Amino acid sequence: MTYIIKGAGLSIEDVVNVARNGEKVELHPDAIKRIDTCRAMLERKINNNEIMYGVNTGIGEFSEVVLTDSQIKEFQKYLVYNHSAGIGDPMPLEYVRGAMLGRINVHAHGNSGVRKEITLTLVEMLNKAVTPYVCQKGSVGASGDLAPMSQIALLLMGEGKAYYKGKLYEGKEALRLADIKAPGLKARDGLATINGSNVLTAMSAIFLFDANNWLKQAEIAAAMSLEALKANMKPYSSRLHEVRGFKGAVRSANAIRKMVTNGDLNNGTIKSKVQDAYSMRSTPQVIGAAHDALEYARSQVEIELNGVGDNPVFFPEDDTQISGANFQGTPVSVPMDMAGMVITMVSILSERRMNRLNNPALNVGLPAFLTKGAGMFSGLMLSQYTADMQIVEQKILSAPASIQSIPAAADQEDFVSMGMNTAIKNFQILDNAYGILGIEMMAAAQALDFRDYKFGTGTTKAHEVIRRHVDFLEIDRPLYNDHNTMKELVKSCEVLHEVEKEIGSLENNQ
Repeated sequence: MTYIIKGAGLSIEDVVNVARNGEKVELHPDAIKRIDTCRAMLERKINNNEIMYGVNTGIGEFSEVVLTDSQIKEFQKYLVYNHSAGIGDPMPLEYVRGAMLGRINVHAHGNSGVRKEITLTLVEMLNKAVTPYVCQKGSVGASGDLAPMSQIALLLMGEGKAYYKGKLYEGKEALRLADIKAPGLKARDGLATINGSNVLTAMSAIFLFDANNWLKQAEIAAAMSLEALKANMKPYSSRLHEVRGFKGAVRSANAIRKMVTNGDLNNGTIKSKVQDAYSMRSTPQVIGAAHDALEYARSQVEIELNGVGDNPVFFPEDDTQISGANFQGTPVSVPMDMAGMVITMVSILSERRMNRLNNPALNVGLPAFLTKGAGMFSGLMLSQYTADMQIVEQKILSAPASIQSIPAAADQEDFVSMGMNTAIKNFQILDNAYGILGIEMMAAAQALDFRDYKFGTGTTKAHEVIRRHVDFLEIDRPLYNDHNTMKELVKSCEVLHEVEKEIGSLENNQ
């Protein structure tokens, strides 16, 4: 398959397919025509000595400085040099590839004034797996992700560093090995490559894809715990949630109900309480709210993926250009702050159910801490400690970055989105979430082994997959191996894939 880049229709799944799975891309012929048309307009304006921000002026605080004809080309080089100011560890390659895809999609609109050689080189780099070395930190998420995007732009001059076939090279050498010619930078090319929030948006797209898979596994874990705790399943009736009207809650209730179908608990042959604690009874409302938040975040991210995030923006149809702030990352950072927060929220719910599985006062007849030898053995007591530590870290990371603006550039850039901070911390929140959910799944599997009634088809399959990787805790053993195994199992989505093979999609069941 080859993804055709048109400037529209780019979804978060498309970003994952190209960025993570290496799907090839191609620029649509109409997009090339639009790029050519806009470039011709720009060159006419340059020849007519019209003043245009970032083309024949400086940038930021120096936007009032007009460049001479001899400075215009060199300015693009120095622009990229001085903005290549990141710091820290290299970004995962999928973030960089996603940002490149997003930038190509911006150019495809024909509003950026860039030469097609720049855009086509980015296409070629994606297809030949030449991925720039980019530092993780440095962007404030306004004027675009300038620092990381500039490290991408260095390759267009045959500079910087890049990965090729799993090895890091000097940029010039990576391009030579892949048989890619560096196009160099002419007027406008540098700024047209870097002036958008493409890195934080690509990261957000990847996060949302992974977070949706994690939420579906949160429903799997919930179903396992609910069956082990002999929960009253009436609160999972779709009718109850439809009458309130939140789509996410309907989706979540149906997913959990689907998991427990054909089990004794769902069939009413196991006695349950009239009303359970909130951590059991309100799971659809809580996970449902997370689904709704992620759906809103997706809508905003996909608008940004398919919009013209640039400055200035050129309109060839009436020969005008407008300098504004379409690089501002706030429209993405605000919903993505919420997206990270709801993963923390659902992780807290998961830990509360795990607590009930452990606690002999709450676990409906299960052994204390899910061990046969309480006293001599501590069972899964310490697993809860590990979950709790990770939740505290999630809570700290859930403070919004979008309100943390620090003015820059002599107060010319006096409000910035800090959206890169949001994107980075969201992956840290999700990393902890994999571990927390893995611990609940491990505890639920342990608890189910103490029960002697029939479980739902989905729950049975989930338990089966977990037991391929982690054995029943007969006597105490060091648990760090089990914790790490379960974390990787959740991250791999193996349980999710096996369950959905068995009972169908957990997502499309309203």
